[in-house]
Amino acid sequence: MALPDFLVIGAPKAGTTALHAALARHPGLYMSRVKEPKFFLTDGPPPARGGPGDAQTYKEHIWRRPDYEALFDRAPAGALKGESTPFYLYDRQAQRRIRALVPDARLIVILRDPVERAHSNWTHLWSAGLEPVGDVVRACAEEERRIAAGWSAFWHYVSLGRYGEQLEHLFTLFPRENVLFFRYRELVDAPVRTLDRICAFLGVEQGVLRELPRENVTAHPEPTLRHRALSRVLRAGATVGRHLPGALGSRLTEPLEGALQDRARPRRPLSWEERQALIPLFEDDVALLERVTGEEFGDWLRPRERSGGLMGDRPAGQRQARNGRPRPH
Repeated sequence: MALPDFLVIGAPKAGTTALHAALARHPGLYMSRVKEPKFFLTDGPPPARGGPGDAQTYKEHIWRRPDYEALFDRAPAGALKGESTPFYLYDRQAQRRIRALVPDARLIVILRDPVERAHSNWTHLWSAGLEPVGDVVRACAEEERRIAAGWSAFWHYVSLGRYGEQLEHLFTLFPRENVLFFRYRELVDAPVRTLDRICAFLGVEQGVLRELPRENVTAHPEPTLRHRALSRVLRAGATVGRHLPGALGSRLTEPLEGALQDRARPRRPLSWEERQALIPLFEDDVALLERVTGEEFGDWLRPRERSGGLMGDRPAGQRQARNGRPRPH
């Protein structure tokens, strides 16, 4: 069966896109042609309702098993097969589905400061014109209402960063030797050493991967009248797009996403006032994470000496493919 040998399972906005691209360059590894297939998130078709832009994202889910296995059918003999869907760590049912279908899978987890991660997540959706709330603290306060309304996991800014709960559950399903976790900062500050650590964990040759591609540049449009007007039109287009077949919905909204990104400044750093407001949402989980892993993460509850990393820190003019527009999750 063409099923993965390993999965990059989390967390969103923690460098998984760049890591997927880097691992794809290793001759002993074969990464799925679709970076984020989301196969283990459902037992069948994805849900029909959700938040702004969710319907189009659900159309991109690869939920039929033959289609999922086809992602790996070109893997060379002997190569380890992998995929990267950063929501698997958050979704307890996804963890169980992985355990049932690929019980010996090796799992890779990247842990990013949860406050910074939530801010990056919010910025991504704000820049795409999908987030209607122009303040990260107020947007986080909307989370319970959005979850109750069926908005997809990418809108769960706080819950996605509660890694203690997530790893505690994961370790009831998989032995710890099957799970590699490390900090996002390790990937940013020492990419070659971290890539070698991943290769050692997977059992493939080290010293092959020498760089980490830069991916997912996110600019930060100002909350001007123009931005609000374009965002309202984009969200309306996303609603219409859920009723259109295939990729027609994306074609409807992509020009608006491009217009939102034009002349936008780099991602705005998180202020200390915003950080102070959000830290209490993670304090208990950081304590749990330390108990579960045996490592210290107390620095996440203090001011940051610096911010940024792989994503969203370059000037808006330094674009990636697709003109630097953030993909809707």
